[in-house]
Amino acid sequence: MERKRLDEQEPLPVPLPKADRFGFVKHETNSPDGLAKSKSAAEYEREERQIRKWRKMIGVGGSDWKHYVRRKPHVVKRRIRKGIPDCLRGLVWQLISGSRDLLLMNPGVYEQLVIYETSASELDIIRDISRTFPSHVFFQQRHGPGQRSLYNVLKAYSVYDRDVGYVQGMGFVAGLLLLYMSEEDAFWLLVALLKGAVHAPMEGMYLVGLPLVQQYLFQLDQLVKEHLPKLGEHFAQEMINPSMYASQWFITVFSYSFPFHLALRIWDVFLSEGIKIVFKVGLALLKYCLDDLVKLPFEKLIHALRNFPEDAMNPDILLPMAYSIKVSKRLEELKDEYEKQHGKLSERVKQRLLQTS
Repeated sequence: MERKRLDEQEPLPVPLPKADRFGFVKHETNSPDGLAKSKSAAEYEREERQIRKWRKMIGVGGSDWKHYVRRKPHVVKRRIRKGIPDCLRGLVWQLISGSRDLLLMNPGVYEQLVIYETSASELDIIRDISRTFPSHVFFQQRHGPGQRSLYNVLKAYSVYDRDVGYVQGMGFVAGLLLLYMSEEDAFWLLVALLKGAVHAPMEGMYLVGLPLVQQYLFQLDQLVKEHLPKLGEHFAQEMINPSMYASQWFITVFSYSFPFHLALRIWDVFLSEGIKIVFKVGLALLKYCLDDLVKLPFEKLIHALRNFPEDAMNPDILLPMAYSIKVSKRLEELKDEYEKQHGKLSERVKQRLLQTS
């Protein structure tokens, strides 16, 4: 049989890009956490033990969850803060957010929104899809299953709540959820967050003018001055305010530019304890980097606040620091102070909606 000429031979298969344990394509500069690590037998056994404890706590399909939370809330809180096992994360997120109940109470609603309704935001969503986790294998393929699922969830929400519609930061929230659950589950978790199934509603973060983000930035600014006065004074001298570095912390709950392993741990606590964890983590980051930040002039300071060093991103160091910072009472006081100056959030939202209608 005549051998094929070299240029007629079938092309060699293109090797698939190597991905880390979360599905993000690896680059040479990736942090060590993303790379495959060989685990010791003791580490495997510890993980298996943790998973067994969580399965017992949850029950089949979440059947024991509410009962366990009522009986041992402190145990649940402690275990969530240590990190939810990745294989159970999607289910636990639905249970602690209240989204599982919303799903069961609204059969067929998601399908109706996706298939039969049209949205004024469809072109904006299509334009932004490829910008959401572009290095993750699930979202990389143009018009692939990941991008289609993300489009469906965002489109469905923009129809479900036409006042909010769609804002770019929502893509990272929905994208993160889709990595751990189905489209319909992700949609109802988005509803639970924005409408406030368990914690205060987040929809004010995505309305025109981002009224809730403005309140959070005011609160953070005051907390920095109170908890880190030296840094607060340096920020004032360099004319740095939180809108220059912290808006994405709130809008995407750290899922936009922070290491994924850290974002997941923050999300575990965020869904359980609410928005205060964003303030705590933000203050812990600033505290950890305090000695370096107070020496920097404006341009370098802005860069540093958007690019924290790798050692600051270790969840086993950063999160215990964050948990030790007490902010709940002060956040309430600052919220009242902000509302005296700007009106209650509901009034600000109504005003915004009237201006855009």
